[in-house]
Amino acid sequence: MEKKAALVGNPNCGKTTLFNLLTGQRQYVGNWAGVTVDKKEGRLSLGRLKVRLTDLPGIYSLSPYSLEEGVALGFLLDERPDVVINIVDAGNLERNLYLTVQLMELGLPMVVALNMVDEVESRGGRVDHALLQRRLGVPVLPISARRGEGVQELVELAGELCQRKVRLLPRVRYDRETAGALEEIAGLIARQVPEKRLCAFFAARLLEGDTQTAARLHLGDSLLAKAKAAAARYHPEPQQRQSRLADARWRLIRAGAAGVVRYPRREKGPGLTQRLDRILISRVWGLPLFLLIFFCMFSITFGPLGNTLKTLLEGLIGRLGGFFGGLLAQSGAPDWTYSLLLDAVIGGVGGVLAFLPQIMLLFFCLSILEDSGYMARAAFLMDRLLQGLGLTGKCFIPMLMGFGCTTPAVMAARGMGDERERRLTVLLIPFMSCSARLPIYALFAGVFFKGHENVAVLGMYLLGLAVAVLCGLLLRHTLFRGPGRPFVMELPPYRLPTLSGTLRHMWQKCVGFLTKAGTIIFSMNVVIWLLQSFTPSLQYTVQPEQSLFGALGRALAPLFAPLGFGEWQAAVALLSGLIAKESVVATFGVLFGGQGGLTAAISAHFTPQSGLAFMVFSLLYMPCISAFVAISRELGSLRAALSAALLQCSVAYLASFAAYRVGGMFLGGAVC
Repeated sequence: MEKKAALVGNPNCGKTTLFNLLTGQRQYVGNWAGVTVDKKEGRLSLGRLKVRLTDLPGIYSLSPYSLEEGVALGFLLDERPDVVINIVDAGNLERNLYLTVQLMELGLPMVVALNMVDEVESRGGRVDHALLQRRLGVPVLPISARRGEGVQELVELAGELCQRKVRLLPRVRYDRETAGALEEIAGLIARQVPEKRLCAFFAARLLEGDTQTAARLHLGDSLLAKAKAAAARYHPEPQQRQSRLADARWRLIRAGAAGVVRYPRREKGPGLTQRLDRILISRVWGLPLFLLIFFCMFSITFGPLGNTLKTLLEGLIGRLGGFFGGLLAQSGAPDWTYSLLLDAVIGGVGGVLAFLPQIMLLFFCLSILEDSGYMARAAFLMDRLLQGLGLTGKCFIPMLMGFGCTTPAVMAARGMGDERERRLTVLLIPFMSCSARLPIYALFAGVFFKGHENVAVLGMYLLGLAVAVLCGLLLRHTLFRGPGRPFVMELPPYRLPTLSGTLRHMWQKCVGFLTKAGTIIFSMNVVIWLLQSFTPSLQYTVQPEQSLFGALGRALAPLFAPLGFGEWQAAVALLSGLIAKESVVATFGVLFGGQGGLTAAISAHFTPQSGLAFMVFSLLYMPCISAFVAISRELGSLRAALSAALLQCSVAYLASFAAYRVGGMFLGGAVC
C-alpha cells in the first residue's frame, strides 16, 4: 500500500529544493516567497515502501486566511498523510516554529528537518538539534537541502514514521489558563471529532473563533454555544482571544528555541544583507537603483546582444525554409503544400522561435535577480506605489512577468493571499506589454519614427503601465471596493546564484515557451493559413483578399475606420494577434508580400497617426488565446474572462482613438 508524506514549511525555507532532490523532479525554485502555489506530488521508494510525497505551498501558519493556507490545511485534514516533514530554516528558528507548533496540534507523525544548518555554521554558529528534539518531543534532524547533507537520514526516518516504527509524543505545553480552555473545549467536541488526536487542533480553532471549524464538525447550536461560552471565559473579546493564544504559542516557542542556535560573541554590526538593504531598499536610492537594474536587464535582452542572437536564429530559420522549399520544388509538390509548409509551419512557428534568444536572456536575468533575493526587495519597493490601487508589492512579481509573457504572469498571480487582490491583478496584467508585442512596435516605429525608435517603444511600455494604473483606480473604486490588506513578505538573505541553478531555471521557463510554439501557435498558424488560402466556396486561392480571412476582414474594417486603419488587412492582422501577438507582423508579411517589401507597404497603407493608433491598440487589446484561457481559469469562469476581454478591447479602442486624434495635432496631417 502506498504511503503518503507531506512537506510543510514557511516560504523560502528550502522546501521545493528538498522536494526536487527527493523525487528527481524539477519544480521551480526561487529566492522569494510564494513560489509554490499549488501542491506538487512526486514518488520515492524506501526499499519495498512506496511513498507519495506532496510539496504543499509555503505558509506561515495553519490559519486558512489565504489561498496557500487553505490548500495546505485542506490537504492535512482531508488526506491525513502518514508522516509530515516540517522544513524549518535554522537561521530563522523562532519564526518557523510557529507553524511547527500548529502542526504538532494536528497529532500527525512528524519529523522536523532543520534546513540551512550549513549557512548557520558558515557564520560561526552551532545548532543543537538534540536539545530542540527533547523540548518538542518530535524527531529533529539537521540537513542542508542545497548540498544534500542529512537528506538520506531524513528519508529513512520518515519511512520509519510512516510504518510507526518510531513514536515520539509531541509536547505542546501551554500556560495553565490556555491549556485549561483548550481542554474544556476539546472535551465538549470530542464526540464530533473524527480522530481523537485532532481534538487539540479543533479546540484551538474554536478558541480563536473560527466559524469554518464549527461547520466542519457539524456542531449543533447547543454544543456551539457551550464552546463559545468556554472561549469567552478565556477572554470575552474574540480578537483578544486570538492574540492571547498567539502569545501563548510564542512563549512556548521562545522557551523551546532558547539556546538551540548559538553564535559566537562578536562585535555587533550589520551583516552583508543589512548593509546592502540600506542602499537597495532605501527611500532615496531604492527606486533609482531598481530602475537602473531593470534598464540594464532590458538593454541586455533587447540591445545588441539580444538582437544579434535573434538575427542569427532568423537566418538559420530562413536557410531551413530555403532547404525545404528546394526539396518541394524538386518533387513537384502542389502550390498549397508549398504554402502550408513554408508560410504556416516554418514561417509562422519560426517567426515566434526567432524571439527565443531574447526570451532566454530575459529569463536568465530574472533568474539571477530571483535567486539572489533581490526580487523580494523589488516587491517591497513597489508596495508603496501599488497601495493606491488597493494592491500590495506582492502583485509586482506577476506584473513584472507580464513584460515577458502574459500567460505565466497570470498563473503566477495565484500566489496572492487575498482573493480580491488576486483577481484585480489578473485583470491588470494584460496591460503590461509582453515581449510578443515588441515586433509590432519595432515595425511601426522603424517606419514612422526613424531616429526615435527607442523613445517610441519605451513610450508603449510606459503607456501600458499608465493604463494599468488608471484601470486599477477605476476598478478599485467600483467592483473591488474594500479595505486594503497589509503587505507581509519575507526578505530572504542575499545569496550568490549558482550558474547551474540559474541555467536550469532559465531552461524550465523556456520549455513552456517552446511547448506553446510547438502546440498552440503551430495549430493556430495552420488555421490562419487555411482561412487566408481558401475562399468562402473552399477554393484554394493565392489572393488573400478573396479568402475567408479577407471576407471577415472586410466585415470588421469599418469598426476600425475611426481609428485611422479601416482597411481589411489591419483587421485581419489584429484577428491573427488573438492567436499570438507575433502573428500580427507575420500576417502583414503575407498580405503585403508583393507590394515592394513590408516597410514600404506599411508606409503606403498607414499614416504616422494611424500607425501610432495601431501600436496603441496592439498594446492594449485582449491578449492571445493562451493568456485568455489562463485568465478564464484563474477567474473561475468563462463569463468573467469574456468580461475582462471586453474591458481590455474597450480600453484599447478609446486609447487608440485618442492617440489618432492627438497624433494629428503633433505628427502633422489632417485627421477627419
